[in-house]
Amino acid sequence: MTGQGHARLFVTAARYALTEHLRNRFAMVLIAAFIPMWTALAYLSIPDEQTRFRLRATGGILTPAGNQLTEITGALNAVTLIIGFMMYASAFSGGGFDRRLALAGYPRTHLLLAKITSLTLASGAVAVYATALIHLLWTPRQPLLLAAALFCAAMTYGALGVALGSLLRKEVEGMFAIVMISVIDVGLQNPIANSVSNSPVVRLLPSYGAMQVGTAAGFSTTALPGYLGIQLLWFTAAALISLLAFHRRTRNALPRHPRIPHSRRSQATTPYSKPA
Repeated sequence: MTGQGHARLFVTAARYALTEHLRNRFAMVLIAAFIPMWTALAYLSIPDEQTRFRLRATGGILTPAGNQLTEITGALNAVTLIIGFMMYASAFSGGGFDRRLALAGYPRTHLLLAKITSLTLASGAVAVYATALIHLLWTPRQPLLLAAALFCAAMTYGALGVALGSLLRKEVEGMFAIVMISVIDVGLQNPIANSVSNSPVVRLLPSYGAMQVGTAAGFSTTALPGYLGIQLLWFTAAALISLLAFHRRTRNALPRHPRIPHSRRSQATTPYSKPA
């Protein structure tokens, strides 16, 4: 197949994946309403008194306003949940169609690259949107770095959503799994509720790198590129699991050498002779 043929197959698969996301009306409503509502409530309902806590990544003490700190946590929670839901719904509902395409000869590499492309575009758009909403209420020190942290966390949860959508057989199971993972992940890292803990368990959570970078981006001039790398490692691990799950779901279920049943020999019968 020529390069143009591969490009055409990829563009077709990517267009289908993006169209499927845009047709997910519930996800579009969540993006349009849930993110601004959650970030605004976090900012308006929490007192603006200064909160003293130690940033684990640097060991330095930060004293941001409590409502601003909570808004960053809320934005991280909202972005990861929405992207995780979107990718899970796409993988769960479209798994049968992907398998039929693979069995018909459509390259699985193109299908997987299309999913990664749609995940990247969706994560980028939602991360920029959430950062812009935060910027309407107060000005983070490093808005671009904050957007990068939200983007990397969204990519990680999107890959987890693809893996869960390919492995689980009931829709409720995946929804519950994404919610619980995000609640435990963000809840244990909340700087207000857990400001002094240096437990190694916290350092192993899926969005640990994004939380550290996002907090530093909001209230300091420290870049923390290494912690963005930690988040990208989490994405890579989740993407590998998604790749294996997708490969397993779209594999050819037909045996390579189908067994052809042997016809039974007809029992020997005496020829019919006309009576004399």
